[in-house]
Amino acid sequence: MKTINTQDLAQWLDATLQVQRFKDYCPNGLQVEGKKQISHIITGVTASEALLQEAIRRKADAVIVHHGWFWKNENPVVKGAKKRRLALALAHDLNIFGFHLPLDAHPEYGNNAQLGLQLGLEPLRDTEGAPLTCGPENLVWLGQCPKGRTLKVLADDTEKALSRKPLVIGDPSHKPNRIAWCTGGAQNFVDAAIEHGADLFITGEASEPNFHIANETGVSFMAAGHHATERYGVRALGEAIQKKWGVRVEFVDLDNPI
Repeated sequence: MKTINTQDLAQWLDATLQVQRFKDYCPNGLQVEGKKQISHIITGVTASEALLQEAIRRKADAVIVHHGWFWKNENPVVKGAKKRRLALALAHDLNIFGFHLPLDAHPEYGNNAQLGLQLGLEPLRDTEGAPLTCGPENLVWLGQCPKGRTLKVLADDTEKALSRKPLVIGDPSHKPNRIAWCTGGAQNFVDAAIEHGADLFITGEASEPNFHIANETGVSFMAAGHHATERYGVRALGEAIQKKWGVRVEFVDLDNPI
């Protein structure tokens, strides 16, 4: 059974995802230190109690997620659900890794890159081949819509790809040209997408103003689920770890309708 030193994995992840580039709402990287050697990793979207229980059941040594712990402005008191999660990790010597914005942004393993692959979107790229982006922390990706696909066809294709019916605002017969997308709770980034010429914005969640913005600008809006749009980055990251280090990595999808 192949193993990797926890600190070696932590250093590789930090360097690969360039965590120092980002001003984030939480610490990125190793959030709770556990066993010094790792042979089995569970990846998932959120470090929930249910995911930790599943990792323990499968005798994993580490958990890698997109939504980790210790968010800014949250109550720092360790009680209730927070206590139960932390107690599980400590009692079973689990390493907990969390990568938020760095995992959204990565050009290969990131949530936006992977969502584009799932939906068949073609990113626009600069002369060096890097994806064209905009918005806060350059998290919003820009791309072209496959020719001839209407908003209804895109919505149907999205539902099939993500196994979740998206919320769609706009004319179903509209044939978008330039698409912008950003996974998760990026509904407030729609203004940046509009400023950069998008006529369809895809994200995970919707807020009340998005309905009016879409109607008043003619820019279609699609909310395909926070969880549903952010399953693929951490899965791709886990596959890269398994390929590089030879350790066992399993992606566990605990569905969330939000």
